[in-house]
Amino acid sequence: MTWQNEMVRIVRYLVNDLTATTYSDSRLEETILVAAQLQSSAIDFTNSYTIDVDSLILSPDPTANTKDDWFINIVCVKAASIILDSEAKTLSAQAYRIKDGPSSIDVTTAYNAAKQLADDMTDKLAYMIMNYKAGSSPAGHAVLTPYTQERLSDGNPIRNFT
Repeated sequence: MTWQNEMVRIVRYLVNDLTATTYSDSRLEETILVAAQLQSSAIDFTNSYTIDVDSLILSPDPTANTKDDWFINIVCVKAASIILDSEAKTLSAQAYRIKDGPSSIDVTTAYNAAKQLADDMTDKLAYMIMNYKAGSSPAGHAVLTPYTQERLSDGNPIRNFT
């Protein structure tokens, strides 16, 4: 199936694992399916997908024939968000600050950076979901031309340019 190739590659770029040394393909496939399961219950996608995390099945393939770009992008960003949240949680257990008189050791910066990356990915996901639910229409557009308002005044329409 092609979804494993394409979606795993997208998630690798999002979490900066380009050399494929941190996460195995099978672990990323599983994370993508978990993300798909979570998002399919939260969002009413155009296509209906069968997701089986145990068997690593995603059907129909969202990357084949007519690509479902919204599904692919939202699920990949959700998978990246899950991974980055997990990394931040792991680093939170290793974050500490020691102060002894005038000297101090602070190793919370790795956690803070990881948490910021995770929060940024979560914000991107929320923005993508909002755009998908809004129909991907540009917000804030208005008609800024004169219009005609029909009124009954002596049987003739009144032109209103205000």
